[in-house]
Amino acid sequence: MANNSIIPNFRLFASLLLLTSLIYSCASIQQPQGGPRDTEPPKVLSMEPKNLTTNFKAKKITIEFDEYFKLQNESKEFSISPELKVAPLLKVKKKLLEISFPDTLEKNTTYTMNFGKLIADINENNILKNFSYVFSTGPKLDSLSIKGKVTNAVTGEPEIEAVAFILPLEKDTIFGKARPSIYSLTDSSGHYSLNNLREGTYKIYALKEKGGDKIYQQSTDEIGFIKEPIVLKKTMDSVNIKVFKEEATVFRILDKRINADGSISFAFNQKLQKPEVNVVEPAALDAKKYIKFSKNNDSLKMWLTDMSFDSTKISLKENGKLLQTTTLLRGKKETYTRVLNATDNFESGVLNPNKPLKLTFNFPILSTDIAKIQLLEDSVKRTNFTLEKDSTDFLSYYVKYPWRVKKSYEMKFEAGTFNAIFNTKNKEFTKDFKLGNKDDYGTLILKLIVPEQNKSYIVEVIDENKNPVNTIVVTKDTTVKFNNYKAGKYFTRITYDNNKNKKWDTGSVTDGRQPEKIWNEPKELSIRALWERNETIKIPKE
Repeated sequence: MANNSIIPNFRLFASLLLLTSLIYSCASIQQPQGGPRDTEPPKVLSMEPKNLTTNFKAKKITIEFDEYFKLQNESKEFSISPELKVAPLLKVKKKLLEISFPDTLEKNTTYTMNFGKLIADINENNILKNFSYVFSTGPKLDSLSIKGKVTNAVTGEPEIEAVAFILPLEKDTIFGKARPSIYSLTDSSGHYSLNNLREGTYKIYALKEKGGDKIYQQSTDEIGFIKEPIVLKKTMDSVNIKVFKEEATVFRILDKRINADGSISFAFNQKLQKPEVNVVEPAALDAKKYIKFSKNNDSLKMWLTDMSFDSTKISLKENGKLLQTTTLLRGKKETYTRVLNATDNFESGVLNPNKPLKLTFNFPILSTDIAKIQLLEDSVKRTNFTLEKDSTDFLSYYVKYPWRVKKSYEMKFEAGTFNAIFNTKNKEFTKDFKLGNKDDYGTLILKLIVPEQNKSYIVEVIDENKNPVNTIVVTKDTTVKFNNYKAGKYFTRITYDNNKNKKWDTGSVTDGRQPEKIWNEPKELSIRALWERNETIKIPKE
């Protein structure tokens, strides 16, 4: 009897255990993981007092957001206009931002607080941009505004997140020294809006900056400005600004270094016209140097064949005039890792039929051994090729051969084919490629009509990535033929070369000079293979 009673009790226990397990599993359901990433910045739920309040008398403003947030770079991003002797205090309390005023507010004054990129959510760092809070201690708000668009002076493209700002004329002396209190970031179309402004006279600027401090740094930032002060008496809707990279007035070496491979690099703050470089100390090294300036002469690469010096003094000149002398130091135990590499001029494994095969090295080449080169044409060995040094570039060599279309080429360069300075030799490498078909290229014929004869116009053909592929200078109506263009999309860019120096001249804030005007022809010039594209471009008056 006792054994028979155990069975129903066991069944009851098992049923209770199963029920408990189900209840627990239901109670411990987890929130689904994953899902779309949060891309929205914090949203304002409420403000106390409300934005645009008049007769403001509060000692504290409370702004509630829909999520937890943080303040970043407060000293750079937050400003109040007019400025207070003692800045407002900002404090985060969970989802609330409290702003208090230790200083006394002026009577009958409209205050604008700009938050820039100050406010961002905790998790994804989504930034609330161009948020502002405006109030007046008097019965009315200042209601004037300045609106416009910021574009790049060269490309004509809108500048995104550029800083448009104004300075009261009497405070224009702080330009480049302190950050403005009245500013706005441009949107994705380059538009800006400066609101709740009072009547007055202002200087207006636009800044595309690197550092984020809203203070113009000539060496890194791009700047734009309206030359004449703006007398603001009514809302202005089309104050457009073009930003440009200002050329430095005083030459300076921005960077100098001895690289890991023993080469020496310099970067300048100017584009030089006729640069020279000399090794002053040790003087014997001057005759043993190799130098290569960049295309725009704003940087320099140098190789000294004797690297046993403790220090070397190098001078830079422009048109024979000394610009700067600098010293480079090296440790006595410094060693260098040198690997001789070659780049080619193939376009996705295809050799342009209008160009020779070009190899460019990272060290000056002293000698070559053509016997160590093997050329295969459709796997058949060929020997009737030549290797020729580029007469204008000691880093480059040309491989000459009657390349043929629809053939596959393999060039094998054995170790030691090229011998460079420091007794650096190449390791074995191979180049596989085909010759492009001339039928894949087209011709562009432009009939150019200038607005004024005998004035100078720089005409650039640019690709869809805005890179120049050809440049000419015209002074009168003319027709130009550009041959052998790869099929694709092209555009034209016209520079009004006012001083006829055949280059674009940038502007100057100090001199109040705007850059030379550039007109980007909006018409797309699509070039098809085996076709001649004929277009007439009528250059508008400046």
